[in-house]
Amino acid sequence: MKSFVVMQGETYQAERDLGIIWSPQQDSGGQVPHSWLRMKEVNEGDRFFHYVKGNIVAISVAKTGCQEITKSSYLKSHKHLTDSGYLVELEYHELEEPLNILSNYHEILALLPIKYSPFQHDGNGNPGYLYPCNEQLVIKLLELISDLNIYQVDEEQLELAIGTVRRSERNTFVPLIAEMESEAKLMIRKGQEKFKKELLPLWENKCALCDIELPILLQASHSKPWKDSTHNERVDPYNGLLLCRNHDALYYKGYIAFDGQGRLHISSSIPEDDYLIYNIYPKKKVARHEEHKPYFKWHLKNIFH
Repeated sequence: MKSFVVMQGETYQAERDLGIIWSPQQDSGGQVPHSWLRMKEVNEGDRFFHYVKGNIVAISVAKTGCQEITKSSYLKSHKHLTDSGYLVELEYHELEEPLNILSNYHEILALLPIKYSPFQHDGNGNPGYLYPCNEQLVIKLLELISDLNIYQVDEEQLELAIGTVRRSERNTFVPLIAEMESEAKLMIRKGQEKFKKELLPLWENKCALCDIELPILLQASHSKPWKDSTHNERVDPYNGLLLCRNHDALYYKGYIAFDGQGRLHISSSIPEDDYLIYNIYPKKKVARHEEHKPYFKWHLKNIFH
């Protein structure tokens, strides 16, 4: 199942009442923005977070895949909709306590993709309609929603367990949250297991920089992070390299990188006098394959600093 963030604003009430999400097929210039075209990626069972005026106000499940419809055939009474568009039928579950994105932005910032993020760097929503929501972001949003809607009870209430049960009985989205979180965690675990299993032999089961071979100290490091990768890129063994935990941390945070030839680049924020401490050397070159090249270059451009 895929997950999305849908930016509805003034259209939320009408679309919720109809049990749908809807976007035009083309803008006034005949172009199709990516956030509208993404509607065609939706399949039955996919999940949505509904963003309205700064808050996640509902979560939903697709009852159908994307349908191409005309206003005359489905939505005659809704003037804000144009003559034709993409439509998905949903089962909405409104939150009792909306999740304010700006107030929680510090917790989700690191999980937002560089491209096609639903939220801007100031915490506001991006213009557009439908954005992908990676599994790591799904889990964090669900945790924050749960804290507001499931686990909070009156501190003065003595029978906390009973209070939680009574509150949960009103929250029809509670089973959905549990199911979504379980699916997202399973997707990540399976993807990471496949990624590491196929990556290990490419690096002869040892750190690409220091030759450490002890398995407990080795990490399968993504060059293009999970949040920025497509499904295929996440499990592509060439999207990364095998590193010890120290070098993995440096790579993940952008303190070291590799160019298309496999040459090591070291951030200027690491003093040259400390190179020996970190076991890194400017002229070091790893034995990369040609398939590593685009991923190394992406990391060098977008993560290295």
